[in-house]
Amino acid sequence: MDFTHRFGVLAIQHLQNNYREYCSFLSFMSTVGDPRNIFSIYFPLWFHLNNTDIFSFRFVEILLKSNAITKYHRKVVNPVPGGFCFCAGSPSGHAMGSSCVWYVMITSALKFASGVSSVRSSQRFHFLRSFLWVTFWVIQISVCLSRVYIATHFPHQVILGLIAGMLVAEVFDHIPSIYRASLKSYLQVNVFLLSFAVCFYLLLKLLDFDPLWSVVKAKKWCANPDWIHLDTTPFAGLWRNLGALFGLGLAVNSEMFVQSCKGKNGSKAAFKLMCVAASLTFLQLCDLIKMPTHNEALFYFLSFCKSASVPFGVAAVVLYCVHLLIRDEERKLS
Repeated sequence: MDFTHRFGVLAIQHLQNNYREYCSFLSFMSTVGDPRNIFSIYFPLWFHLNNTDIFSFRFVEILLKSNAITKYHRKVVNPVPGGFCFCAGSPSGHAMGSSCVWYVMITSALKFASGVSSVRSSQRFHFLRSFLWVTFWVIQISVCLSRVYIATHFPHQVILGLIAGMLVAEVFDHIPSIYRASLKSYLQVNVFLLSFAVCFYLLLKLLDFDPLWSVVKAKKWCANPDWIHLDTTPFAGLWRNLGALFGLGLAVNSEMFVQSCKGKNGSKAAFKLMCVAASLTFLQLCDLIKMPTHNEALFYFLSFCKSASVPFGVAAVVLYCVHLLIRDEERKLS
């Protein structure tokens, strides 16, 4: 493991010393792979285009990120602006989230294209498939390099995240039962994940190992305290994703979702476009809400509430409001 970390340090130094002119591009690609974009961009867009596949990568992302409590942390060599004073953990959450989301979207797009008559010809379909997978790998490699460049991960951590994201996305694609899960099932998964995380944390404490030791060292040695982010701690990721899972379960089991999404308007292009626009606006407003960081317990609670409101708002409230708006317009025209 020491050899792996020494190699990782050399890789970080090589990228930082020889590719500084690509700093802006790599920082942008790090943002592209940010798991928080699953909430604010990928989720509303793909949900309104394909209601089934969105469950797949929401479940994948949540279950992958639920291992946040088990992640270990280490200091970095030379944080760059926008980086952190310690690695975010192993495997990389950015690499996992990015690979699983893009894997689901591309495989779904290929399934859809295979059923379109104009794309059924072998030559056209092979060209489309090659183009999409090349795009996938360009994005994933760029995201992985960006995480190493800004010194938030070692190379082996992003590789593990990339592989894990694709594997779990593929596994969940063959488990259709998650699409019909009841609210009770969502709550049971929430309780299980929370119990497992707390028990694992207590076990590490009993073994005299503090999973949050890197935070203490970062506060002591970091040159700029602004680089230490509370929302990168294991508990922050855990509560954020528990909230998202609860909100998603609440949404898809609500009457608002059933009446709007599964009604006659659910397949209309105008309905979907209006939902996308309303959802993106709603999520941009949510991003304006900043969590107080002076109290960790309050921060975790509010993060849970905010994360729950995102899927519930997109998958239930926004859909229902647009459904009512279109229904009223149709009544006026009739």
